[in-house]
Amino acid sequence: MTATATEAKGAERPLVPLTSRTWVKIAGGAVVPLVVLAAWWAVTAGGLVPPYQLPPPASVIEAGAELIQRGELWLHIAISLQRVILGFVFGSVIALAFAAVVGLSRVGEILLSPMLVALRAVPSLAWVPLLILWLQVGEESKLTLVAIGAFFPVYTTVADALRHVNPQLVEAGRSFGLRGWSLFRTVQLPAVIPSVVSGLRLALAQAWLFLVAAELLGASMGLGWMLNDSQQTGRVDRILLAIVLLALLGTLTNTILVLFERSVLKRWM
Repeated sequence: MTATATEAKGAERPLVPLTSRTWVKIAGGAVVPLVVLAAWWAVTAGGLVPPYQLPPPASVIEAGAELIQRGELWLHIAISLQRVILGFVFGSVIALAFAAVVGLSRVGEILLSPMLVALRAVPSLAWVPLLILWLQVGEESKLTLVAIGAFFPVYTTVADALRHVNPQLVEAGRSFGLRGWSLFRTVQLPAVIPSVVSGLRLALAQAWLFLVAAELLGASMGLGWMLNDSQQTGRVDRILLAIVLLALLGTLTNTILVLFERSVLKRWM
């Protein structure tokens, strides 16, 4: 291959911006947490804040090591993760069904949309006494509350996207004889796939928020329970440990959804 051909081949390759490279994104995303960690260490090491209000990072690590030695930390994480995943799946599936009814049917929109808009405004803690009354203090009530948290982001995003699918695309599909399921699968579903994935990501974040409220329902294990128990016993180190773990788990599950989003968009878009 001649030098001219080699140069031409190299010129055809698009230049990837530095900020689009994976290692740059990872390194850049770690900058702020490292700065916060350094500031946290400096404030506590300098005695600017008393340890009973803000313990040093080493105390939080020791609290985690203590729970690991007692075999409790992984159990707390596993139980909370299970509640979030199950509640997220149940809530998202039901939300997709309601979104399809409201987004594709004018009658469904008239009948269901006002009630769901009203229910969306209800704070998470307002559901707690009702769920205890109906489902008692058990896993069912906790999963239901997490599912409620996951329901509304998916429903709102997908129903709105279905209502705003380009009518010209729909008419074009009908002109080719597409009706019902075939029209939905061929025209409407590809048009709302980005909204579906965005709704799922919002729902997952909301599920983690509702988890803490769910684990106030008579729970004896879980990160939300650990937050509440540590507050009552004055263990600020364990409170911070639970917050850090919730942040890490939320980031991890969101990363999994991002990978899922890329594969779905690559297939449908």
